[in-house]
Amino acid sequence: MLRTEQLSLARQVDLVFKELQEELSGLTSGTVFMQIRNNVIGKFGIRHNPLSGRGGAITAEHDGLSSGQQSSFRLMALESLKYKRRWTHGEISYEFAVRQGMVVVDAILESNYNMANLMIRAPKGPHSGDASDQYFG
Repeated sequence: MLRTEQLSLARQVDLVFKELQEELSGLTSGTVFMQIRNNVIGKFGIRHNPLSGRGGAITAEHDGLSSGQQSSFRLMALESLKYKRRWTHGEISYEFAVRQGMVVVDAILESNYNMANLMIRAPKGPHSGDASDQYFG
């Protein structure tokens, strides 16, 4: 059996878009997000407000992204991975909206680091620090 950590990040993103296909077909805007740890997507989903109010009534969107728009969105998401550098933990989010019949996407790549990991790798001893250590004890 193939495990998630054996798949490339691009393949995992592809799987996320396949899983979200039905939900995206009912939305014209929102944010697709993917939380990443050790280059493996864990939690993912869509943040959106599909309800709008007018004249005292709340209605849901009826039309969402077409299959062509979803395909274009997925390709842009995969293309954005080329801009991910070095980091293995973080979040990628894609804000999307339909404008004049085309899907417009803003990709946000967020890297996360853990100070505890740096402290484990840092050399120990009274003369191991640099000049900035004088300010931090």
